[in-house]
Parts: sequence; structure tokens; C-alpha cells
Amino acid sequence: MQYKAFDDWLASTALGGANQSYIEELYESYLTDPDSIDADWRAIFDALPKVSTTVEQPHSPVRDYFRRLAREHSSETVTVIDPEASAKLVKVLQFINAYRFRGHLEAHLDPLNYYRWKTSHVPELDYHYHGLTEQDLDETFNINHYVYKRDTIKLGELADMLKETYCGSIGLEFMHVQDMEQKLWLQGKLESRLEKPLFSKEEKINLLNELTAADGLERYLGAKFPGAKRFSLEGSDAFIPLVKEIIRHSGQQGVTDVVFGMAHRGRLNMLVNVLGKRPEDLFDEFAGKHATGERTGDVKYHQGFSSDFALGDERKMHLTLAFNPSHLEIVSPVVAGAVRARQTKHNDADRNRVLAITVHGDSAVAGQGIVQETLNLSNTRGYSVGGTIRIVINNQIGFTTSNPRDTRSTEYCTDIAKMIQAPIIHVNGDDPEAVAFAARMAVEYRTLFKRDIFIDLISYRRHGHNEADEPLATQPMMYGIIKKHPTPRKVYADRLIVEGVITESEVTEMMNLYRDALDNGERVVAEWREMDVAKMDWLQYLDHDWTSPYHAAFPKERFVTLAKRVAEYPDALRAHPRVEKIYEDRKAMAAGDKLLDWGMAETMAYATLLDEGANVRLSGEDAGRGTFFHRHAVVHNQNDGTGYVPLTHLHANQGHFEVWDSVLSEESVLAFEYGYATTDPKTLTIWEAQFGDFANGAQIVIDQFISSGEQKWGRMCGLVMLLPHGYEGQGPEHSSARLERYLQLCAQQNMQVCIPSTPAQVYHMLRRQFLRKMRRPLIGISPKSLLRHPLAVSSMDELINGEFQNVIGEVDPLDPKKVKRVVLCAGKVYYDLLEQRRANAQQDVAIIRIEQLYPYPHDDVKAALEPYSHVTDFVWCQEEPLNQGAWYCSKHNFESSLPDGVKLKYAGRPASASPAVGYVSLHTQQQKQLVADALSF
Repeated sequence: MQYKAFDDWLASTALGGANQSYIEELYESYLTDPDSIDADWRAIFDALPKVSTTVEQPHSPVRDYFRRLAREHSSETVTVIDPEASAKLVKVLQFINAYRFRGHLEAHLDPLNYYRWKTSHVPELDYHYHGLTEQDLDETFNINHYVYKRDTIKLGELADMLKETYCGSIGLEFMHVQDMEQKLWLQGKLESRLEKPLFSKEEKINLLNELTAADGLERYLGAKFPGAKRFSLEGSDAFIPLVKEIIRHSGQQGVTDVVFGMAHRGRLNMLVNVLGKRPEDLFDEFAGKHATGERTGDVKYHQGFSSDFALGDERKMHLTLAFNPSHLEIVSPVVAGAVRARQTKHNDADRNRVLAITVHGDSAVAGQGIVQETLNLSNTRGYSVGGTIRIVINNQIGFTTSNPRDTRSTEYCTDIAKMIQAPIIHVNGDDPEAVAFAARMAVEYRTLFKRDIFIDLISYRRHGHNEADEPLATQPMMYGIIKKHPTPRKVYADRLIVEGVITESEVTEMMNLYRDALDNGERVVAEWREMDVAKMDWLQYLDHDWTSPYHAAFPKERFVTLAKRVAEYPDALRAHPRVEKIYEDRKAMAAGDKLLDWGMAETMAYATLLDEGANVRLSGEDAGRGTFFHRHAVVHNQNDGTGYVPLTHLHANQGHFEVWDSVLSEESVLAFEYGYATTDPKTLTIWEAQFGDFANGAQIVIDQFISSGEQKWGRMCGLVMLLPHGYEGQGPEHSSARLERYLQLCAQQNMQVCIPSTPAQVYHMLRRQFLRKMRRPLIGISPKSLLRHPLAVSSMDELINGEFQNVIGEVDPLDPKKVKRVVLCAGKVYYDLLEQRRANAQQDVAIIRIEQLYPYPHDDVKAALEPYSHVTDFVWCQEEPLNQGAWYCSKHNFESSLPDGVKLKYAGRPASASPAVGYVSLHTQQQKQLVADALSF
């Protein structure tokens, strides 16, 4: 066999040298079994020309290796490679691959030709670079379907086809995708663009019509409300046909629900021209009119919307645009949570029916860390939605900065997509047909592979960051080009006129008809349909408040049965000895031989709700076992690592229970759970922080969504946040859940802040949250050391026949008449006070726990203080520093419960810049002092 061509080929490529042995191994595998290697390599080896001849006798180790291989495949003659032809063919294949790898760098992507940072010339895309010459252009090569499904092709024709495919209005980045099936599908789909025509005359006219709508609305608003903020879409007008094409094409793939998330740019256009909001309603918002009601509202470019979209074949698709604050990218995980909830509701385990579409800005997608967090969620078990189509409205400028050296450290703003091997379709926003092709390609990819895909809509921004901004001040060169550049509608209209698809008068009529529709103020989306209000899940939760009655009691016999089941796991499962002990204790609790601890009471809250048909979703870092080793909702088999979840084995008709150990993120996961909770009121959705301190990593979600979403947008939400809190000497980052921050956010009955101090209280707190016909967030300040405190236990009867107590009065048999001081407190410090008072044998100090700090239970506190009406000495005791905890935020509430003229004293740590001290000895000293201050006169 003659091997020189193969050796020469290796030496001439980046795969030669140190990589030569790797290629030889691949070739050996190919000769043994062609299907055992990747399709790309198989195609290269298949394409090498072959002739039959007698085997030579090479003497080098490499030749000896091939000689042995050849003998295994033939006794006398073997297939060998023609040196000259094979070397040239390999160069042709390298030329093809260069376009697949780097063609996007020379693609015509920027309508302005202003990509100053882009590589202007890629040498590998020139056939000369690969050692080919003009004399080779007419030579025919056998490429064996390696590209364009062709057996043979001339080099000149191939060069033209590659340039048209990979360097036109679409630049596809996909060679970073490791899965070969996906890679082959992507390259085949893009190369199919040469199969013309791609769009019918009717489809082209429809694209122009949608561009006319996008352009027409912005011009209308600019004339009617000059200078008003609207975050215009102008320059990126193709976004509207892009989204509508995704909707239409996904409907053909079986999608019935789409949830959108996007920031400001183009949002008003999206509302009117895609979702069907009445222009008249939008104009009223510009004029300053607003609906009457208790809500405080939000600006118009933060608003969400829902509607039904007719697909043309009697079917409808439900569209939802999520509400979004000015924190640009935070809506992405919220959308993911909402989509996951819909998929669960529809039993859409294959993720076929509900689609997530998120819209990003070019600077934001590269600059905001929440994007990375959300991408990291995309394929995890508890948070996957089967792929999201991510659109980047890339107007090449972030606020006032367009120099990429100031906005990012990567070639493209979408390079972050490569962390999850998501393909990226860069497309020129002035070519609506390329944009529509990208839409179809993205939908089909997501449908097939259930993975994220990005569409980078490269366009521009005709005005400044908002319409009052003057962009020429900072971007004179870019905006000098923009002022002379025709609109996307004009570019495409002229193109269709030249093609004979439409006449100039028809273009003018199209514009006039749209403007007339805006003047009429009625909906301009022909596909818009009225939603069926009767199917809305949230109707039954309207107009309820904190006093809404609910049935707290639970049948004892049923309770005991459930308690036994949650304490069981299969005999064949070998649990960890510590977990085994916890479950043995739970069996004793179920039998009534032991009081219930925190873990058992919490588990029984879930079990009783599931028994009644409720669904429960619990997530967070270490949520399965609980950070502090108390929950163990999942029992891990020490033999094989499999997990068993007792709460999913109660009975056949129970509700759905799921518990997920989340990625190491607070912001994205909490946002995801918020989206889930705002979508599904029939699931008790819980997020648990590893430590309550760490929730500050999700402060944006807490501030912009959880605490204010109902007032701004009317979005009800029953999300529960469990925040471990307590001063046990673990330092500044492992003590405080920052209670004061939640109390500061409390107003207008927007959420609950509770600090349960007994297992029965956490049981009733969780059950009340779901059973009461009201959905507002619950901030549960949960314990750490109390999880196993000998005094923090409850009887079965307290769970079965009790209810949540907003205030717990004195528990020891004190004579109220002998009480001289009343100490008010909340949480773990109660047990420190109780134990010290008992140690002191004091009978003159009563201790009252306030278990719900907001909404503040005025009547309940007054009732608890009634036996001590003669007392004038009142103290609020807390573990937190003076400037933290409940003191500053709730002092006025405490004082309102006391007799007139009485001053409330403070016992706690001194004011501090840090949440807690770092030295155990200092912690102990402070703890003893604050307890002593509370109990001593």
C-alpha cells in the first residue's frame, strides 16, 4: 500500500505533528469499522480516492503499522490512496471546513457595515490558503455528499456556493457543538438555503406587511407623542416578523403555549403588533391615563400581556409576555419557571407544547451575570424547559457605548452561548427573508434537540437610548451612517419591487392601511383572538385577604397513616446510619411514642397537603436533605446511590411532589421559582436558602418581583422563601437572614413575614399558605439549632387540631398578677430567654412570642398582653444588632400594642456594620448580655 499521501496530508494540517498518532488511531478504527468514528472523519476518509495495487514493503514504524492493517483487510491486494489526488482532495475538504468553522466572520451581517471590531479578512476562506490554484477551479472533485449532498463538484462552483451559504446574510456558529447529530443537522439546514425559492410571493408580501407594521407604529408614536420614552424598535424592525414567524412555525411543530421575556427595546411594538394590545389603550398610557384601582402600576414599557393567536387551522396558541422591571436580563429565569409550570400542568414531559422565548440586548446578554446563571440552569433536571429560543436584538450599542472593547471581552456578544454549546445564528436585520429562515431553523432545532439556540439579530438603533437622548454626542460616526441609511421596511420594499413581487403603489397602500388602523385605535393583529377567561386558574384567588378562612384541622387516623408512610423506605435500601436514625425517630413519632421535631412536622405539612390533592415543589441548594441535615426528603441508597422519596409514595391519588437540589445560585433559582409560583397557584412552591444570609444574592428578585409584583403588575404569587436564621456563633455570613430587609419592604399587605418557633407552627404556616384562598409571598424565617433543640418539639395533637398562632403567649404557669415585666421576642432567642428564666427561677417576667411580624397581628398581641394590663415595663429582645432585625422596622407596631404612656425598652446587640461577630467568645458574651438585659430589672 502507498501511504505517502496520507503522511503528507497529516503533515500539512494542524492535525499533524504531535497529533499524527491520534489520526492514525482514527484511521485504524475507520478501516476496522467505519461507523465507529465521528461522521466528519468518516466523510474525510470516505472521500479519499482509492485504487487497487499490490502492497509495498514500507520500513518505517508508521508504514509497518499500515501494512499490518492492510493485510488484515486483504490477502493479496488492497485498496490504496492515490497520492496526488488525495492530497488535493484533502485540501478541498479543509477549504469546506474553513467555511463551516469561520465563514460567519466574513458574513454580511451588519446593515451599517459598522462592525469595526470584526475580523475583516479570514485567510482560511481563500482557496489559495489551502494550496489550491486558479487551475484547480475547473477540476471536479468527488466529495461523496460531504457538502450540499453532492457526489462531485467543481472547485469554482464549490467556492461560490460556500460563500453564498456561509458568508451571506446569515453567519452560523455551530462547530463548537460537540454532538455530531446536531452539528450535521445544523450544517445541512443552512446549506439547504441554496434550494430556492425559500419563500412564496404571499410569504414575502406578508413579511413586508409585518415590517410595515413595525415601522408604522414607531413613526406614529414619534409623531403623536414626540420626545416621550418608548425605547423604539426602529432599526431592528425585523424583530416583529422574526417573532411572528417563530410563532407560526412552532405552531406547526405542536406548540400550544409561548411565554416571552424581554426588556424595553421594542416592547411596545411587540405588545401592539404581535400580542394584539389595542393601540388606543397604549395611546391612553402615553397620555397619562390609567385604570382606577388599588394598584400603583408601572411604566408602559414594563407591562406584560396575554392573548390567543390564531394559527389558521382552527387552532389557537396562547401567548404570554412576562412583566419585566428595568433590570434587563432578570426576566429570563422567571420565564423559564413559568414555562416549567405550564409544562408540568399540561403533563408535557417531552417539553413539546410550551415554548420559552427570551429577548436580550447585545450589551446586556454579555454583561449581566444572570444570563450565565440561567444558561447553567437550562439542562438541569429540575429546571430544564426543553430548550429556549433566545433572541438578541443587537443594535451594536449599549446605552451610549458602542465600542466592543468597552462592552465585552469577546468577539461576539453571544459568545456566552458557547458555555452550553448552543448554536448561534447571526443574521442581518435588513434581510427579512434571512431572518424568517433563522426563525424556522431555530424552531426546528429546538423541537428536535430540546436545547437552547440563539438568534443574533444584528441591526441598529435609529434613536438614542431613549427618544430624549442625543446619540450623536457620543457616537458621531455610527449615527452619521444611520441618518443616511434607509429603514428595513424601505430596503425590503425596494427589493420586492425590483423582483416584481409588489408595486410601489401597493407598498404605499400597505402603509396607509396600517396608519388608518392605528387611527381607529382597534387591534391591528389579524391573528388576535379573545382568551377564554373561564379557563384561568387565578379567578378563584381574587379578592381574598389575610383573614380568609380555611380548614386547619386534619383527621387523626389519616394523619397517623401518612406519618407512618413518610417514615418508611424499602427494606432493600441501605440508608446512611445517621439518616436511618432520623427515620427510626420518625417511626416513633408516628406511633405517638415521641414528640414531633421540626423535620417531621415540616414533612407532615407536605404529606397532608399532598393527601388532599395539592402539589408541592421544593428547591434550593441541599433542599433534598436540608442544609442542616433535618429534612431528608430523599433517602440515598448507600449501595448504589439511587434516591427514594417517601413523599411520592403516599397513595395513588396524591398530589405531585418534587424536590430539587439546585445549582449553586440564588438569583436565577429564586427567579425561576417566582415564575413558577406566579403561573401555578395550585402548587405550593418553596425556595430554601442554604443560609438565609445568602438570599441577598437574589436581592433583585426580592425587590423587583416578590415584594412589589402585585402592586406594580397585579401578579399574585404564593411563593414561600425559607431562610435559615439564628445567632449560633457562625460569623457574619452564617447568622442573619437580614430580617430587616424584608420588613422594610412590607407595605400594602404585600407579603407575610413569619418566624415560627415550634414544629407545629411550621406545619401550620405551610398548610395555611396553601389552603387559604389567597396567594401572596411568605417569608419564613426558619431555624438552624432549633431543628434539634430539646424544647422545640410539638405533640401530634398540636398539629392535628391546632392552627397557626400569630402570637404565642406565656407557656409556664406564672401568676399574671406577679409579673412585673413582659418581654416580647421572636424566633430562637425565645428559648435562650426561657431556659435562663427557668434557671433563675424567675416568676416576675412573662415572655411572649410574636410569630408573624407582618401583617402585624395587632389584635392577637393585645389579647396576649391582656393578663398583664397592670405592667408598665416592656422589653423587645432580639439577637440581631440594634440597627438590624425587627427593632427599627416594627417598633411602631410593638408600641401600638402597649398601654398608653408606656415606653418600650430594647435588649439586644449594639448597632453594627456587620450582621454578626466572627469570634465565638464575643458572640457568647453578647448573647449572655442581651438575655440578661431582657430578664434583669
